[in-house]
Amino acid sequence: TLTVLDNLNLTIGRGEKVAIIGPSGSGKTTVLRMLMTLETIDGGVIRVEGEPLTHMERGGKLVPADQAHIRKVRAKIGMVFQSFNLFPHMTALQNCIEAPMKVLGLSREKAEARAMDLLAHVGVADRASHRPAELSGGQQQRVAFCRALANGPKLLLADEPTGSLDHATGETIMQLMLNLNQELGTTLVLVTHDLALSRRCDRRLVMEAGQASWQP
Repeated sequence: TLTVLDNLNLTIGRGEKVAIIGPSGSGKTTVLRMLMTLETIDGGVIRVEGEPLTHMERGGKLVPADQAHIRKVRAKIGMVFQSFNLFPHMTALQNCIEAPMKVLGLSREKAEARAMDLLAHVGVADRASHRPAELSGGQQQRVAFCRALANGPKLLLADEPTGSLDHATGETIMQLMLNLNQELGTTLVLVTHDLALSRRCDRRLVMEAGQASWQP
């Protein structure tokens, strides 16, 4: 009975930095959740690097994708959740090696080496053996950031990545994302209420009652 997104139609180019802004309840986070297939769409097709995410080709036609296809395409996407969503029973290091080992099939040795490099890059390598409850909010966000990057995603999604952080920590996280975009060409899609942060992106998508428009 509720239309959350109404005829959303947009293209985001490889390597772009896009901020999604708008009032609460306008559908911003739902866009990210659709890209992570955490929400099911009622119509249309989502494509990642030209490959359908929600559908797959069979007999020359597009049909709803099975889980194997979704996992394969979704491996190109990383997401940093607003509430971090770290596995509470795992250490920071374990949080960052779970997906590379299960999705990419990396050995534990290679997954741990990659994870430690990422944790060192964001300044929390000394917290690798700590569980989320033993970390500050800023440290948890950095670990969540590393976990999202552990698979080497082509597209990084972030839901209010600096919303619950102090200014200095938020600036560090934002700079890390910008560096990632510049150095590796990773596409960034950010949901934010921070207008200063949104102005550092290439374009801003404004959501209003399920409708989307590019801000001039």
